[in-house]
Amino acid sequence: MKTFSNIRFKKKTVQRFQGFSRRFFKTHTEALDTMLDFFVYNEISPKETLGPNARTLEANIKKRINALVAIIKDIEKHQTQPTTAMLQLLFEQDTTKEKKSRLVAVNPKDKSFKEDSFATSLEAIELKKQKNILQGELNDTKKQLEDILFSKIQIIKPSFGKPKLQLDMSIEAFEALKEKIKNT
Repeated sequence: MKTFSNIRFKKKTVQRFQGFSRRFFKTHTEALDTMLDFFVYNEISPKETLGPNARTLEANIKKRINALVAIIKDIEKHQTQPTTAMLQLLFEQDTTKEKKSRLVAVNPKDKSFKEDSFATSLEAIELKKQKNILQGELNDTKKQLEDILFSKIQIIKPSFGKPKLQLDMSIEAFEALKEKIKNT
């Protein structure tokens, strides 16, 4: 026969424990043993909190996954696709020329077909580079124009007559800007 011992608890705590024990275990002893084993096995103190629950952890993980998906899509859009397009430009050949080259015997000494295709691809890449440079210059010019329009031009409202615009810029700066615009 098993030996039992008494421990004194507050009545409210005993009621909570009995309700918990009846819900999950057959006996109160089994419930208490399982709880003690849990704390010893997991090496945690019953006084410390375990942090966020599973639902909040799941929500945080979903947010991070969505952020990673957004980063990967951005990489595909701004890095992978342009690189792929450049590679396709390099290795792309016109399908009509391919069909003709299969039907017509090509002299191995005649490399003009491959060189022409390669040259047009290189020209396309050079044109793209020039376009990007021109786009950057256009953006710089737009920024300078906005700077002048929004920070150096003021509206003057005289007491008599129409309102006027006044440019708050030194003559040297104005002449330098004029020369820069003429040279581009």
